[in-house]
Amino acid sequence: MSWLFGYRDNQPPPQAPQIPIPPAEGGGGGGSDDKSTRKAMEAYRFDSSALERAAQAAKDLERSKFAKEALELSKHQEQTKQQEYFAKIKEYEAHIEHNKVEQKRVEGDEKRKNMQEDTKQSQLRAQYQDQLARKRYEDQLQQQQRMNDENLRRQEESVAKQEAMRKATIEHEMDLRHKNEMKKVEAELHAKAKVDRENQDLTLEQIRLKAAENRVTVLESIKTAGSVLGTGVHTLLADWDKILAAAGGISLLALGVYSAKGTTGVAARYIEARLGKPSLVRETSRFSLIEVLRHPVYSVQKVFSRFRSHDALSGVVLAPKLEERLRDIAIATKNTKRNRGMYRNILMHGPPGTGKTMFAKKLATHSGMDYAIMTGGDVAPMGREGVTAVHKVFDWAGTTHKGLLLFVDEADAFLRKRSSETISEDLRATLNAFLYRTGEQSNKFMLVLASNTPEQFDWAVNDRLDEMVEFSLPGLEERERLVRLYFDQFVLQPATEGKSDYCTGG
Repeated sequence: MSWLFGYRDNQPPPQAPQIPIPPAEGGGGGGSDDKSTRKAMEAYRFDSSALERAAQAAKDLERSKFAKEALELSKHQEQTKQQEYFAKIKEYEAHIEHNKVEQKRVEGDEKRKNMQEDTKQSQLRAQYQDQLARKRYEDQLQQQQRMNDENLRRQEESVAKQEAMRKATIEHEMDLRHKNEMKKVEAELHAKAKVDRENQDLTLEQIRLKAAENRVTVLESIKTAGSVLGTGVHTLLADWDKILAAAGGISLLALGVYSAKGTTGVAARYIEARLGKPSLVRETSRFSLIEVLRHPVYSVQKVFSRFRSHDALSGVVLAPKLEERLRDIAIATKNTKRNRGMYRNILMHGPPGTGKTMFAKKLATHSGMDYAIMTGGDVAPMGREGVTAVHKVFDWAGTTHKGLLLFVDEADAFLRKRSSETISEDLRATLNAFLYRTGEQSNKFMLVLASNTPEQFDWAVNDRLDEMVEFSLPGLEERERLVRLYFDQFVLQPATEGKSDYCTGG
C-alpha cells in the first residue's frame, strides 16, 4: 500500500521526523527558554488523525474485493506516465536531431552560397583578366599597326625621295644630251653652211642645167601628145564608122559595169541568205557552209542530235503550273509544224536566269524547227544600218524549209514605245521595219520575244503577240530539284561513268 503514501517501489520510504525531547523543568532562568521550547514544539507538532484515517482507508482497501484491480490500475497509470515520459524524451531527442539536421542543412546552404559566390568572384576575376588581356593584345596590335604604318610611311618617303633623285638624274642627263645634240647639230649646220657657201657657184650651175633639161623634156612631151591626139581626133572625125563604134563601146562598157554591180549585190544577198547567217544572229541551229567549214565537229554533233527525241522541258526546272502551260505551248507548236499552219508568236517575261532562252531552244528542237538567237541590244548601235539588218534577218528566216524559231532576247531595247522622246529616228525606222515584217502570221518562222520589262513595248508589238508567259523565280521545291539535277548531271553521272574531268580540272 505504498502508493497511498506517495512514494514508489524503487524509492525508499520517507523517514519519520525526529521530535526533539524537551529539557527538564526547573532551574533558574527559565522565562525565555520556555518560550523557545514552546515554539519548537509547535513547529514539530504532528496531526495523527490524518495518518490514522489514511491507515484506516488502506485497511479498508485491502479488505475490499477491488484492491487488486486498484493496484493494477495504479501500476497501469504509472506505466502510462512512464511511457509518456519516455515518448517526450524520444520526441525531445528527435527534435534535437532535427535541429542538428537543420543546422547541417543551413551550414550546407551557407557553404554552397559561399562556393557560388567564390565561383562568381572567380568568373568575374577571370573575365576581368581576359578583358585586360584582350585590351593589352589590342593595344599591342594598335602599336604594331602604328609601327607598320610608320615604317610604310618611311619606306614610301624613301622610295619617293629615290624616285625624285632618279627623275632629277634622268632629267639632268636628258638636258645634257639635248645640249650636246644641239651643239652637234649647230656644228653640222655651220659646217654645211660653210661648204654651201664655198660650193655656191657649182650648185647654181647644176640647178640651171637640171631646169633646162626639164623644160626641154616637157616641151617635147607636149608637142608629141598634141600631135598624136590631133591626128587621132582628125582621123576619128573623118571616119563615121569609128565614131559609132567608139560610142557603142563606151555604152556597152557602162552597161556592163552597172549590170555587174547589180548582179554582184543579188548574188551576195543570195549567198548570205543560203550559205551564211545575218550579222544580228548570234547563235543558230541552221547549217551553213561557213559554219561547217569553221566548226566541222560541232556540225556533225548537231546532225546526230537531230535524230534524237527531245522533250521540251528536259533539263528545265519550273513551277508545276508554268510547266503545264509550256507543255501545252510545245504540243501546239509541234502540231502547227506538222500541219503546216501559221505559227503563234510568244512573249516570255520575267527576271533574268529563269530559263527563257533554254526553253526556246528546247521548244524548237522538240518541234523539229531550227532556232536563231538575236539580242535587241545589238540593233540600237547599228544606227541607219539597223533597217537593212532587220530585213536581212527576216529574208534569211524566210528561206528555211523546216521552220525557224526566232528568239529575240532583250527585245525591249529596240521595240519600245515610239511616242517616247528618248528613241532616235534610226531606232524608230528599225522598229517600223520590224513591224512591217511581222504584220502577218507566217508559216516560215515563229517569233519568241523575251524581256524583263514588257510594259515598255510599243502597242503595235503587243498586237503581234498571241501568248504571254511569265517566268517567275523558282521556289523552295524548284531549287531543291535544281540542286538534285545539277548533282546528278555533273557529279553522280561523271562518277559512275568513270569520268574524272570534274575533279582534275579538265
